[in-house]
Amino acid sequence: MPELSCDVVVVGLGPGGEALVARLAAAGLDVVAVEKELVGGECPYWGCIPSKMVIRAANALAEARRVDRLAGRAPVEPDFGPVARRIREEATDDWDDTVAADRIVDAGARLVRGHGRLDGDRRVVVDHTGDAGEVTTIVASKGVVLNTGTTAAEPPVPGLAGTPYWTNRGILETETAPASMIVIGGGPIGLELAQAFSRFGTEVTVLEVGPRILAVEEPESSALIASVFAAEGIGVHAGVSIDAVAHADGVFHVTCGDPSTGSGQARTFEAERLLVAAGRRSRIDDVGLETVGVEPGRHLTVDDAMQVKGGLWAIGDIVGRGAFTHVSMYQSERAARSILGEPLGDYDASFPRVTFTDPEVGGVGLTEKQARDRGIAVRIGVTDLAASSRGFVHGPGNEGLIKVVIDDERGVIVGANSVGVAGGETLAGLAFAVRAEIPVETLTNTIYAYPTFWRAIESALAT
Repeated sequence: MPELSCDVVVVGLGPGGEALVARLAAAGLDVVAVEKELVGGECPYWGCIPSKMVIRAANALAEARRVDRLAGRAPVEPDFGPVARRIREEATDDWDDTVAADRIVDAGARLVRGHGRLDGDRRVVVDHTGDAGEVTTIVASKGVVLNTGTTAAEPPVPGLAGTPYWTNRGILETETAPASMIVIGGGPIGLELAQAFSRFGTEVTVLEVGPRILAVEEPESSALIASVFAAEGIGVHAGVSIDAVAHADGVFHVTCGDPSTGSGQARTFEAERLLVAAGRRSRIDDVGLETVGVEPGRHLTVDDAMQVKGGLWAIGDIVGRGAFTHVSMYQSERAARSILGEPLGDYDASFPRVTFTDPEVGGVGLTEKQARDRGIAVRIGVTDLAASSRGFVHGPGNEGLIKVVIDDERGVIVGANSVGVAGGETLAGLAFAVRAEIPVETLTNTIYAYPTFWRAIESALAT
């Protein structure tokens, strides 16, 4: 059993883990990086990057279809081939992580392939991928950082297990758009891919157990996206129960209880493909936490230095502070500073996020409900983006809104939604306002360039 010694072991090389390895190695530490799958993690191979390539292509189709209402004629013939090639050739190197692995080594760290588990304080045992029985023990003088990420959750629906349903991985590896698809889950992943594939000609139905889609954002944003989906021919059914799944002769059958029918009878939807996007499950059940006296819940509990306990840090999706690449990257820097003894500053709890539907839904800080639940004296400002000068000029595809949640006693914005064309970009000003607690008085005494979408922030503040 080979044994290595080092300063820090990083287990899991998603974006945050990879950045942390490079940061610590550049600071002169001896770092061992452990990865079971592909270096880079979910984001570049089956998440952020390939999904946005699909969305970019789908939005190009949608914009081309608007030409007839704006500038002439532009016949559109969807073809999924080009985007599938982009994913394989440009984004994932056909799911080969050689370039990313070389980055780890070039940064001055050692890369160990295999499944890493804690084996007591500051110790990791690695079962090597593809080498049955070969194990390496790594002893770290400073400690271990876990960044093991999440995997797609399989809801306990009778008949689902064993069927060839898609998760985010399968759908982003496909080379063709199916004729029809059912999506279980009305969160960001499900909605983004539902709309994108619909624009490639797939007949799409979205099934959501909760009372509304996009439940993490404001009800007004959910309603707007639902109305856009309806106009585009995407079926959205919220508040349903998923009672059973069957697959036969190349067809999925999903049986639901749908209160909207008023009859109380079950309804069955059929489609060529089924995408399950019903949440993510933390990969912390087989990382040896019991050997260091840690009893995890759904996530690992960390302090604002990303420390679980002395000599053990955790970052990314497994800490339950937002399952986004940008959050993991932020946390990796905090973990690095903690390990290196550098000043941390206060933790940024503003939590900016974007759902890349069309229109995009940007959110930051607290929703109205969250603010009221905290006892904040809430004042709301809302404006219709389509009614703004830029929305009027933009025309087709201008649906959107700006909603601000104001703490009226302190005179600051504590949350906001920015929905519309490039809604995630318009969010930037609101995100800084929430993070820096810029007084509303200052925001209303500010010049907003005309005609821009972000000028609608001024209108929202005035309502």
